[in-house]
Amino acid sequence: MVIQEKVVQPLRVGLGERSYEIFVGRNLSGDIRRMVESLRESNRRIVVLADEQLATLQPTFLTDAFGDCPRLELPSGETTKSLEKLGLVLDFLADSKLDRSACVFVVGGGVTGDLGGFAAASFLRGIDFIQVPTTLLAMVDSSVGGKTGINLSAGKNLVGAFHQPRAVFADVDLLASLSPREFAAGMAEVIKYGLLGDRELYERLLKSEAFTATSPEIGDIIKRCCQNKARIVEGDERETDSGVGGRALLNLGHTFAHAIEAVAGYGEYLHGEAVAIGMVCALRLSEKLEFLELGNGPDLEALLGRQGLPTVLRAPLALKPLLNAMHSDKKVKGGMLRFVVMDAVGVSRVAEDVPLSLVEDTWRTIGAS
Repeated sequence: MVIQEKVVQPLRVGLGERSYEIFVGRNLSGDIRRMVESLRESNRRIVVLADEQLATLQPTFLTDAFGDCPRLELPSGETTKSLEKLGLVLDFLADSKLDRSACVFVVGGGVTGDLGGFAAASFLRGIDFIQVPTTLLAMVDSSVGGKTGINLSAGKNLVGAFHQPRAVFADVDLLASLSPREFAAGMAEVIKYGLLGDRELYERLLKSEAFTATSPEIGDIIKRCCQNKARIVEGDERETDSGVGGRALLNLGHTFAHAIEAVAGYGEYLHGEAVAIGMVCALRLSEKLEFLELGNGPDLEALLGRQGLPTVLRAPLALKPLLNAMHSDKKVKGGMLRFVVMDAVGVSRVAEDVPLSLVEDTWRTIGAS
């Protein structure tokens, strides 16, 4: 029998005075509660923003971790990352009479984390927040690095701020409440880390059966992804380096994915599902540009399929709206589309001189019309 330790050695994101630790382990409610009590002993007000689905499925965790702290529950789903819900959260923070010493605990997936983090960045021009990611996607990606924001009808994450959390607690036990579809969506981001810069991780995934929330290795996988992201964020916190090794590399497949989400309607595809299709597009575009040698596509598609992820559109989407959505993406620079492309598995970079005809051809390969 494999005995899993309760808390692994924390990882550190080294950003000077904005540095913080990531705790990956099991049964972390007691550790979170001790931090809550420590903050309260310093006369700091604490409030909690929580995904309402998590609150229904994991009420004991919230009670054990936060006791009687004021709590606002938010609907699940991408449509929650809106101006309307941002206003609701800001009113809650104001009604809770928070001052600039307060701390917000944000408990949920990427949607809750992005919205809650942006509210913390905005309220009183910035207060502390702590991420408690409860989905695989949030644990390996969105909870780390300080990107916060909401969506507009014109595109995803067009409003936001860089605001680093003060800590991240990733309790692997919470993954048990995810549906298979939600867990699979998180695996898309895991696969992304392998493709963009960690060939050893990618080879490990190729050789493994499908991962689930109860896989003994999942804690180690989460930790490795967090290590990869911490390294990239430390080198390019605000995504100002567009070259090899910069934070923009984390957007592998995302220019395609964000367009899919916007055109299909937010919520039609989970973010990780759109990223899965986007990675297929990024690989095919890299092949069309003759940066990446042919032959890697079948492995990627088989890996995504094994994890229950799509590799083509479920229903055709019109090409023109997809291209328009791409041009509204926040990664556009000087009016030019920018793509993360691959020179090899585990080696990626940003390209800005991509012919539009090749982008259109790539879209058609996954069902755009």
